[in-house]
Amino acid sequence: MPYHRATLSTFLIDERRRTPDFDPELAGLIKDVEVACKYIASAVSRGSLAEPKVSTGVNIQGEEQKPLDVIANEMFLQACDSTEQLLGVVSEEMEGPHAIPRKRSGRYLLVYDPLDGSSNLDLNLTVGTIFSVLRAPEGAGEPKPEHFLQPGTSQVAAGFTLYGPSVMLVLTLGRGVHGFTLDREVGTFILTHPDLRIPEETREFAVNASNERFWEAPVRHYVEECQLGKSGPRGVDFNMRWVASMVAEVFRILIRGGLFMYPRDTKDPSKAGRLRLLYEANPMSMIVEQAGGAASTGRERILEVKPSSLHQRIPVILGSRNEVERLVRYYQAHDRGEELTFKSPLFGNRSVFQS
Repeated sequence: MPYHRATLSTFLIDERRRTPDFDPELAGLIKDVEVACKYIASAVSRGSLAEPKVSTGVNIQGEEQKPLDVIANEMFLQACDSTEQLLGVVSEEMEGPHAIPRKRSGRYLLVYDPLDGSSNLDLNLTVGTIFSVLRAPEGAGEPKPEHFLQPGTSQVAAGFTLYGPSVMLVLTLGRGVHGFTLDREVGTFILTHPDLRIPEETREFAVNASNERFWEAPVRHYVEECQLGKSGPRGVDFNMRWVASMVAEVFRILIRGGLFMYPRDTKDPSKAGRLRLLYEANPMSMIVEQAGGAASTGRERILEVKPSSLHQRIPVILGSRNEVERLVRYYQAHDRGEELTFKSPLFGNRSVFQS
């Protein structure tokens, strides 16, 4: 590893120099998140060797917990409990806010998914951590649920850690997106992917195709276009990917473009979507937008959605801007009552949705 490469610490120092209004307390909080992610990375890398002896059950989401879900959440809490900058945290694995012990003057709130994609653990596939930082309301004492119910536009920082062949931390402070790789020999995250930008054009999309029968018409129409490839209205072949890990899907999009979808469907009408707004959709949408992409529910920009509950679910469509905007146009046409149809270019007739 070349000695001149910036570490996460030096990156944050440089960010403070470049940006006069950058809060040093935010830098301290990011460093504490970094520590939590290093501990989680170590636990994940041990896999079955760790043989964790912890009590598991069904979390507030109604999902069966893996032992590492519980361990990762506890690691985050332990790293954050000494963080003076924090007022409180919210996690996928906890029903309500967790107050930072003896700290009542923290200026920030942290929301996180400690182990995204944990269903992949048994298969030794990629998992990760997602986090988002919000400002605590002025004068807030004990953290309350309503303190966290801020739209994604209020985020001051967001990021995720990828526990794959290499461990990576992707971070935005609202001024671009940067990727850091963990040098395991020295235990330091090194800046390896500065100023990540998502290509506007793409020939890849990621969606759980097993839910096709439950999709709304705009999603079915878009996916069918892609599947028709060169013989269809798009005139090019697409690849379909699905890792069942949001961190892996978004990282791939940051590197080579693409579209990730977990749209609303009719499989469970009681749920507005699959992914959680506060600690999955919002941080990932901030990262994607800061990298030049777009993020939508299909009908609304995700970052402008006003949260109504801590564990609110939402449809998610994000990635390369041109593809997201194309699918949003299909939603708009569908909601106007227009029929989404097309014919093969072999027969000449092209719909208004083709370009």
